[in-house]
Amino acid sequence: MSAIAAKAGADAGAFQPVPSIIALVLAIIVIAVGFVLGVGQTLCLIVLGAALIAFGVHFVPVGGAPAAMGQAPGIATGVPMLAAGAGLAGLFGGAWAAELGLAVALAGGAIGGALMMAITCLMVNMSYVFGMGIPPASGKIEKDPLTGYTQPEFKSQGTEGHGLPFISYVGGVIGGLLGGLGGTLIYLELLAFYEAVMPAADAVGLAGILAVAMFLVIAVLAAYNITGTIEGPHDPKFKRFPRAIIAAILASALCGILALLLMVLA
Repeated sequence: MSAIAAKAGADAGAFQPVPSIIALVLAIIVIAVGFVLGVGQTLCLIVLGAALIAFGVHFVPVGGAPAAMGQAPGIATGVPMLAAGAGLAGLFGGAWAAELGLAVALAGGAIGGALMMAITCLMVNMSYVFGMGIPPASGKIEKDPLTGYTQPEFKSQGTEGHGLPFISYVGGVIGGLLGGLGGTLIYLELLAFYEAVMPAADAVGLAGILAVAMFLVIAVLAAYNITGTIEGPHDPKFKRFPRAIIAAILASALCGILALLLMVLA
């Protein structure tokens, strides 16, 4: 049993071409149905937003419970909650700027998500350095790829690192930016579609609810792909992101067409 378990663990996160091809074929079929029903362009943009979210989640440094004890780098919470926080901040920024045009609204959503992650990462490092008395250090790399600072001499024995080294901080901001951008794109596409068939106030509420719901779906899929903690773009788990993007494409195509059919069939 131990040998079987060890083999399964070693294969965790490996890219599986057959399931991925099946998922892409199914997504293409769903999108084709969308074009037949006249909602194909909107559905494609929703899928694009979901892919941006799935990719962005892998940039975000998540440490979970080990991070709370100073035994792993990252923010001490789960992937879905942290990703949802960045996404919601982006959605609020994008929704506020929706009346100013698509480009401004997307920029507002991206900046909102990035700003939320920048502030969160700053507070985490302040807690580590001034509250716990330990410096940020990675357990996955010898040198920070952005600053060149070495890591091992700052890492405490018996830990995988702690705090947020510079690469993790930058990764968190990039992840928040991509998540906010993707979430805002989904919201704006749903909003434009619903405003054509219902009062503006109702359209805003329904688009917001469904955009948040889709964001949580994608965030949970990405969390399953990461399986635990991740330091950021330098972490070996980051290489798993293609699987999450493929899963997000299929999931968002299904969720998106259902959200659009609510009005097409009404």
